[in-house]
Amino acid sequence: MAADEVEAMQDASTDETNTDVNDQITDATEQTDKIPEDARLPLKDLRLFAEIFNSIRTSYVEDVDDKTLLQNAIRGMLSGLDPHSAYLDSKIFEELQINTSGEFGGLGIEVQMDNGFVRVVTPIDDTPASRAGLKAGDLIMKLDDKPVKGMTLDNAINLMRGEPGSDIVLTVLREGEEQPLEFTLTRDVIKVTSVRHRWLEDGYGYVRISQFQVQTGDDLNKAIGKLQADNQDLKGLVLDLRNNPGGVLQAAVDVVDTFLTNGLVVYTEGRIGSSKSQFHATPKDLINGAPLVVLINGGSASASEIVAGALQDHRRAIIMGTQSFGKGSVQTVIPVDAENGIKLTTARYYTPNGRSIQAQGIEPDITIERAKVETIKPQVQYKEADLAGHLENENGDGKVKEAKEQLAERDYQLSEALNVLKGFNILSANQ
Repeated sequence: MAADEVEAMQDASTDETNTDVNDQITDATEQTDKIPEDARLPLKDLRLFAEIFNSIRTSYVEDVDDKTLLQNAIRGMLSGLDPHSAYLDSKIFEELQINTSGEFGGLGIEVQMDNGFVRVVTPIDDTPASRAGLKAGDLIMKLDDKPVKGMTLDNAINLMRGEPGSDIVLTVLREGEEQPLEFTLTRDVIKVTSVRHRWLEDGYGYVRISQFQVQTGDDLNKAIGKLQADNQDLKGLVLDLRNNPGGVLQAAVDVVDTFLTNGLVVYTEGRIGSSKSQFHATPKDLINGAPLVVLINGGSASASEIVAGALQDHRRAIIMGTQSFGKGSVQTVIPVDAENGIKLTTARYYTPNGRSIQAQGIEPDITIERAKVETIKPQVQYKEADLAGHLENENGDGKVKEAKEQLAERDYQLSEALNVLKGFNILSANQ
């Protein structure tokens, strides 16, 4: 068959198909009187869509069903807006609900798209990702032997999920490393304990929030209650939000409300009425005004930044660490039908003083970089108590305390936060 005959057949086929679809468009436009003027899509744009749709349907190398084409078109519309808007099919929507409830399957890693690759926002505490040594900022290049370039975020996430006990190899680029790194992770059922607590020293408490879930506010209240039951004299508290990717907005409001007695916590603004809201604190402060330090870093995003920003604006806490991630937008899940929906960015949120942290982040009051601290000990170390014939301490108990493991060697940022709390108490004791 001659080339010009093939071309003629293609033209005829396309014209026939376009006639059918354009007839449908013409029929549809007859109903536009019922649609508000500013919501109408120009007929020219509808015809352009129909032309492209039919060209793909008739000329693509393989058969593609209409539903797949339409779903891909929807995905394209949303992914072209911003990194957080997305189309949710029934499977993804179900997983979204599971992720905010605290138990799901996978690697325990928060990710986002970055120039066609998948970037790690943060690994979640006590998950395969954190145990394997993945870090915030790692750029995932391959999942097993499959290049990530060209995948959608949903496709990449689906590949990372799988049967508990099965392995997957992640190839990542890391800043400061000349060659890609490979990590073998074993998938597991992820059960996220969002709030953990312990004592740093007598009177100084520590609370770690790894993710903001529906029950996080209640869990925080319980954790503080347990600390206070152990020691009524709570001299200060460190709230650790490092590598916390965010989560439920209301949970962030509940956490801030734990430490404020009044005032605005956060407000949101968007184009539609339902996207405009304000959240205020209620009259309670569970730690009764005790000094508070909040730790953040580049993996602290979204709800974490709401907490840090609100406490910073109200001067209720000292924010320490490094600049946060900078996600200052709000996503709303909008059902399309019984099985599908969209996640759409509908608003920006602002701190009580009106700051937007979108693409800016929260700047800490005191910048403390991660550091590795090594204690330099002399070869021979003598103290007064080691000298023969030394005088006894008439007020002491005669016991020499052994040096404890230095917190600074394990977590320099946390040790500096503890030092700030101690400084507060030394000054307040002299007033």
